[in-house]
Amino acid sequence: MMEKVETTVIKNLIFNEDFSRKVLPFIRGEYFDNYHEKVIFEEIAKFIVKYNSLPSKEVVLIESEKRTDLSDDVFKKICEYVTVLEDSPNDNQWLLDTAEKWCRDRAIYLALVESISIADGNSEKKSRDAIPSILSDALAVSFDNNVGHDYLHDYEERYDFYHQTEDKIPFDLEFFNKITKGGLPNKTLNIALAGTGVGKSLFMCHLASSCLLQGKNVLYITLEMAEEKIAERIDANLLNVNIQEIANLPKAMFETKVNNISKKTQGTLIIKEYPTASAHSGHFKSLINELALKKSFRPDIIFIDYLNICASSRYKSGMSVNSYSYIKAIAEELRGLAVEANVPIVSATQTTRSGYGSSDVELTDTSESFGLPATADLMFALISTEELENLGQIMVKQLKNRYNDPTMNKRFVLGIDRAKMRLYDCEQSAQNDILDSGQEEEYNNQDDKFAKKFAALKF
Repeated sequence: MMEKVETTVIKNLIFNEDFSRKVLPFIRGEYFDNYHEKVIFEEIAKFIVKYNSLPSKEVVLIESEKRTDLSDDVFKKICEYVTVLEDSPNDNQWLLDTAEKWCRDRAIYLALVESISIADGNSEKKSRDAIPSILSDALAVSFDNNVGHDYLHDYEERYDFYHQTEDKIPFDLEFFNKITKGGLPNKTLNIALAGTGVGKSLFMCHLASSCLLQGKNVLYITLEMAEEKIAERIDANLLNVNIQEIANLPKAMFETKVNNISKKTQGTLIIKEYPTASAHSGHFKSLINELALKKSFRPDIIFIDYLNICASSRYKSGMSVNSYSYIKAIAEELRGLAVEANVPIVSATQTTRSGYGSSDVELTDTSESFGLPATADLMFALISTEELENLGQIMVKQLKNRYNDPTMNKRFVLGIDRAKMRLYDCEQSAQNDILDSGQEEEYNNQDDKFAKKFAALKF
C-alpha cells in the first residue's frame, strides 16, 4: 500500500535532519487532515525549536502523553502511528519537491474553504473583498531556502548589485531627478503631501503627461474627480492651452493637437474612475489584469488620486477601526500592488488642519495616519504661500527619501502654471534663495530680496 504524503513528511521530520530544517518553517499544523497527525507534527516542531535537535519516536510518544487535551482514542492512534514509523532514505530533492507541492495544495484547499465561508457570510472579521488576497497568498506558498545575504561570502553578488543599472522612470524636473538619483524605481510607493487646492492632482497630472511623452504606459486611477476632469487637466498640459479655454477650441484644432501628441509617443494613458472610498488594491489588480486581456496594456507607472479615499481590502466597510491602522493598511496594500505589478505607484495625501497653509510642513502633518510615511519610499510636501503664488512658484520639501540623502536639496522651488496644469524648473537663482536646503548658499547685499522673503517664512 502506498504511503501517504503526510506520513512521508512526518517520518522525515523525525529521521532526516537536513529535510527537517529546510521544511519546518513552511509547514503548518492545519495542513494535516487527521487530528492525531497534527498533534504529532506539533510535538516534533516544539521539540526541534526548543532543543535544536530531532526527537526520537519515544520522545514524541512521551510528549504526547503529557498533553491534557487528548482523548484516549486519539492517544492510541498516535501510539499506533508513531510505533510503525521507520527510516527509509529517499532523494532529498524529491522529498523537498513533494513536500512543497503538498503544502501548496493544502494551502489552496484551506483558502478555498475559508473563501466559501466568507462568501456565505460566516466570517465576522473578513469581507468578500479579502477573498482574492487569501487565494493569492495560498498560491504563493513555496519553500524559500534563502536565509539571507552572507556578507563575507556573497560579496560578488553584492558588487554586481552595486553596478546594476536600475530601471527608473525619470522626471522632466531637474531637482526631482536629483533627489531620486534619476527617477522613480519600480516596486515603490511615492507620496505627495499637500493641503486642499495646493496642487496634488496638478502634480500627478503633470507627471502623468511627462511619462506619456516618454513613451510610457500610464494608468491614472481617480477616486475624486471624473475621468473627463482628469483628462481635461492633462489636455491643458499636453496641448499647451489654458484649461478654461479647452472647451472653446474648434473640434478640428482639438483633433489636430491630439493627433500631434499621438505622433510624439508610443505610450498609452488610461484614466479610470472609481466612486470615492469604494475601491481598493484588489479592484486595481483586477483592472490591470482586465486591461492586459482586453487592450494588451500593461502600465509602466500607476497614479492613484488619492490614497486617503481608497478602501482597504483587509477591513470591511463600516468596521470599527482606528484611522492609523486603516490608512496604514491602504498604504501597505498599494505598496504590495506596486511590487506585484513591478511599477512605481504615485499617490497623494492631505495635510492635517495644522499643516494646512503652513510654510513648513512636517511628517507629523500627515492627516489621519503616521503609518503612511512609515510605508512610503518617497514622501514630499508641496507648499504654497501667498508670496510663492505671486512669484508663480510652489515649494517642495523632502520628508522621507529611501533613494538619496534627504538633507541634500531638502527644499527647492518649482515654477507652476496652474492655467496649463504644468510644473517647470526655475532658474538656479531661485533655489539659492532657499534657506537650509542642503545647497551652497551665497548671498550678497545687492540681491537679497528673495532671501529676505524666504527667511520670513521661518523655515
